[in-house]
Amino acid sequence: MAGRKVNTMEELAEVSGISRPTLSKYFNDPDSVRETTRGKIKIALERYDYRPNIFAINQNRKLTKTIGIVVPYSADPFFAEIVRMIERRCIDAGFWPLVFSSHGQQELENNALATLQSLRPAGALIAPLGRSSDFESVQSFAEEVPTIVFDSNVNVGEAFVGSDNSQSIGLIVNYLCRTGEPPCFFEMAPVNPNANKRRDAYIKTMQALGHDPMVLQVDGAGWDFENIGLKEGNRLMVERKLPSETVLCSNDRLAVGLIAAAYQNDIKVGYGEGCSLRIAGHDDHPQSQFTCPPLTTVAQDYSSIAEHSVELLFGMINGESRTADRPEVLFEGKLIMRESA
Repeated sequence: MAGRKVNTMEELAEVSGISRPTLSKYFNDPDSVRETTRGKIKIALERYDYRPNIFAINQNRKLTKTIGIVVPYSADPFFAEIVRMIERRCIDAGFWPLVFSSHGQQELENNALATLQSLRPAGALIAPLGRSSDFESVQSFAEEVPTIVFDSNVNVGEAFVGSDNSQSIGLIVNYLCRTGEPPCFFEMAPVNPNANKRRDAYIKTMQALGHDPMVLQVDGAGWDFENIGLKEGNRLMVERKLPSETVLCSNDRLAVGLIAAAYQNDIKVGYGEGCSLRIAGHDDHPQSQFTCPPLTTVAQDYSSIAEHSVELLFGMINGESRTADRPEVLFEGKLIMRESA
């Protein structure tokens, strides 16, 4: 039977007859109170429709159970998948993950870090904007909060976890050169350090194979990759300025736009009969297998990046000794061959 609504833990203690310290202990760790007491508390919560203010509880604890997650753009399929894995791992370990997106803007990244810091989190996993970040603000945050950096290697925090761009780009460039015309490299103005590393790896691999690099840096900025790939791909195709019949895009989202541009220009993409253009990408984001044709790409090791980032952070939270050097853990990519190349 429902009772009157209560709004504070003190009110719940008064109407339920369960002491305030016992309630607080339960909300911090349900297994820390007896099973019979847990049952009484659950009945009281349902009867009086009480929901604890987790943030207020955390503020009164020396160590909160909050884990902050900050990414540049939460709608990006790569970050959405990584965050999903990190959230699940944190929840399973008894932490409360809080996700912030900076939407590609320095001011919003600074605001996210400041808000997160005010909540006194147990730790944070951040993928900084990179070249657009306010380095001093990110560094200041990482000095106050146990922090692991992933994806975008800004030199802050206790460790970095990401992909080996040199290995993964080398892998796909070698494949494209073996199976057809050497690729040109389709990119836009870099939004984070990964873009620069991929371009450099492309140039190095092409030169090692005895080919002249062909870098196409098209107009466009921000995180609207598909539209940039579509618009600039259309322009290059209409003007017949693609220097190769094989195009390696800096990321899958640019490749999705480029495939759409090819369709609009009646250019058949793939390596089969009647095809005149091969397109490949990088990341193997969750939708790349559903393009038409499905996209050849390099898969980042999402699960290893997420799992290792979380494990390093949990180690810091649990007081494991820190190394003198800031470790950088890189996971190799895997070639995913589909019909587009």
